[in-house]
Parts: sequence; C-alpha cells; structure tokens
Amino acid sequence: MQLNDLDFAGDLILLSQTQKQMQEKTNSVAAASAAVVLNIHKGKSNILLYNTACTNPITLDEETLEDAIIFTYLGSIID
Repeated sequence: MQLNDLDFAGDLILLSQTQKQMQEKTNSVAAASAAVVLNIHKGKSNILLYNTACTNPITLDEETLEDAIIFTYLGSIID
C-alpha cells in the first residue's frame, strides 16, 4: 500500500468480505501510516458488520476495535 503526501488523514473506510481480509487491511493501513508518522485514533475506529457475526474481533495494535451499529462518514449516515 502506498500513501503519498499525507500530513493528516481524517476519514477512511476499509471494505472487506471476510474478517481475515479486514484484519489484513487494518494491519496494512496501520503499518503504512506508522511509516509516515501518522497515528490511527483507536477510539474513533469502529467495525460495522453486515449479515455476519464477528467471531474473531478486528484489532489495531493488539486492541480490539469496537463494533458500531451506525456511523457517519463524510456527512453520510451509514447503517
């Protein structure tokens, strides 16, 4: 993954069809962000599930991310 010229990234959504893919994408974004000294705020990071149960929680730096029922992304409500 390549991140170019980012001093601040306010909003990001990762989409995935499996929990394994979501964990891999989360790890990849965390590594790319750390490489350019960007921090991901774990308290503002959530997981929204559709038609599935989360049997293995998604983690960021070994902390489990909270599940969300609804959230706002760039002014749009997603539920």
